Amino acid sequence: MKNLHRKKGYRLYVLGMLVVVYKFNFIDRQIVGILAVPIKADLGLSDTQLGLMGGLAFALFYTALGIPVAFWADRANRTWIMTLALAIWSAMTAACGLAQNFWQLFLARVGVGVGEAGGVAPAYSLIADYFPSRQRGRALSAYSFGIPVGSALGIVLGGVLASQVDWRFAFFVVGLAGLLLAPVFKLTVREPLRGGLDKDADLPAATWRSIAEKLVIKRSFWLMSLAAAAASMAGYGLFFWLPSFFVRSFGLSLMAASFYFGGILLVGGLAGIWLGGSLGDRFGAARRSAYALVPACALAATVPFYAAALLSSSLMLTCLLLLVPTALGLTWLGPVISAIQHIVPPTMRATASAVFLFIVNLIGIGVGTLVIGALSDYLQARYGQEALRFAILAGTGFYLLAAALFVLGARQLERDWEA
Repeated sequence: MKNLHRKKGYRLYVLGMLVVVYKFNFIDRQIVGILAVPIKADLGLSDTQLGLMGGLAFALFYTALGIPVAFWADRANRTWIMTLALAIWSAMTAACGLAQNFWQLFLARVGVGVGEAGGVAPAYSLIADYFPSRQRGRALSAYSFGIPVGSALGIVLGGVLASQVDWRFAFFVVGLAGLLLAPVFKLTVREPLRGGLDKDADLPAATWRSIAEKLVIKRSFWLMSLAAAAASMAGYGLFFWLPSFFVRSFGLSLMAASFYFGGILLVGGLAGIWLGGSLGDRFGAARRSAYALVPACALAATVPFYAAALLSSSLMLTCLLLLVPTALGLTWLGPVISAIQHIVPPTMRATASAVFLFIVNLIGIGVGTLVIGALSDYLQARYGQEALRFAILAGTGFYLLAAALFVLGARQLERDWEA
């Protein structure tokens, strides 16, 4: 069993299972984007309340618990932690279908965040122990496929199930599916030797103090974390609100909006994530700064495409144009997550990843969705049904901030990289 992590076929199987779990992570996380339309009508919520429910409610405990759970994962069995996390967030997703008012739905989404706190950082650490350094950018990009695939499935399944039955049934179905997956994951995914591919398997477990001392001197870590947070403010905000934009501005039905936006996420997201990981590994081998410069260039290029898409009055042109910035906006995932694994020793990877995710998600999920929703409410008196269009357009400015921060982080990567 000790050498299973060195067998290519099994390594690919493990990666595949981690991707499947990550898909459920994003199905349960993003399904509220399409269900926001019937939930708003059924429970009588404002856009600000929807933004709180879709962002802050999830981010509150997801970010707060992520660091202690990851610290636990750096010294305990990561597959058990991920199994428990999957079961909790799936059960709480199903509980969303029982909500009768804003606060019940808010608390159920808090529960989803509690579960998902243990779903990502341990997975990053597992991948780093299954794949050697030269393959980690692509492996982590492949893992990140769970984001566009899970988001697309959540939006399409949510739209179809809500249209055919109701929004509550959609929560029940995806929650139950995750509960059925949990035991399969635990029975088939083995815990690898920690640091076994880095010749650091004999390092002692890291302490809170040693982790803090290591991270505080890594300027690239903080700059890239803030850059990723700015990119996530735009990305999560756009992904949550674009289905509602299609319904309000183009008059699409819930099901039609789910298929249009689900297709954009799937095609654009897969292309962008793989492109980012491939370019990061290709150029990063010779120049470590490429792991930050590739995302910087891509994010800066998103803004004109989003502006053209959002200001277009043609549905087909809008959809085609959105494919490009959707891809460019996700290129940062593979290179940046790979870089985070390389600027700390193996015994600190899960915790460092959790600190990174804490910054990214508290700001990205907690603020981005809410800011666009509140801005939409503010612009309602002036623009009516089109208020959301201009609120989303304003949100794309965070991509420019992210690009600037990535450029600053690129200057520090070479110095901070662990040998």
